[in-house]
Amino acid sequence: MGVIVYARFAGKVILITGATSGMGWATAERVAGEGAKLVLVARGREVGEALVADIRAAGGEAVFVRADVTEEAEVAEAVGLALSRYGRLDGAFNNAGAPTADGPVTEVDSKAWHADLALNLTSVFYALKYEIPALQASGGGAILNNASVCGVAAYPNRASYNAAKHGVIGLTQSAALDAAATGVRVNALITGGVDTPLSRALARGHPGPTPEESWRSAEAMHPLGRMARPDEVAAFAAFLLSDETGFITGAALAIDGGMTARL
Repeated sequence: MGVIVYARFAGKVILITGATSGMGWATAERVAGEGAKLVLVARGREVGEALVADIRAAGGEAVFVRADVTEEAEVAEAVGLALSRYGRLDGAFNNAGAPTADGPVTEVDSKAWHADLALNLTSVFYALKYEIPALQASGGGAILNNASVCGVAAYPNRASYNAAKHGVIGLTQSAALDAAATGVRVNALITGGVDTPLSRALARGHPGPTPEESWRSAEAMHPLGRMARPDEVAAFAAFLLSDETGFITGAALAIDGGMTARL
């Protein structure tokens, strides 16, 4: 990452889950580059500590928390660390998640169903449960939940993931209404395909005899004809977490290359 050049988040503390890859990593670098102090939450300690070192080398400030976001106590500890380390929390990007169960709804294993909901929906509930009071104690702020396009449309053979992401939007709206009078804003991000290691792996399931053709098939789902770059999503996420969007709450906002325009 580059040196800090813009202080839009000066004095602010931002927590990011799923921080060690793709959109989480890019958003961490973006807001750190704009002056934020970061609490980075993920399961991979080695990668998390590498990201912290990267941010600190550029003059930023960050701490890594190894946590499983499907465990309520670990989420509570991560938020608690933000308060004990920095004395406040001003924003959060609840980004952790991934599809974990494939197949028609009639063939999804019950354990896989619950695991998918735990990672992609219940984890967001846990985050909001502890982040909102922390933001309220700091005078308000913004929370962004990653809902993906599967929050507004269904993807074949991903019933549990679709259900979870639709739930994230409903949860976002409920939390936004509950917290509106306290100065806390809550929005959802509708992401299309993003060029990340996870997306590259998932693209192998698209039609096509080779990985390259499978990737092109996935890109072709977007009217713009390509995946988003992680830094493009990071720029939008940073905007929504900033004070510049102080009148936006309860919204599900797309950065999807035009995918939802065809719905």
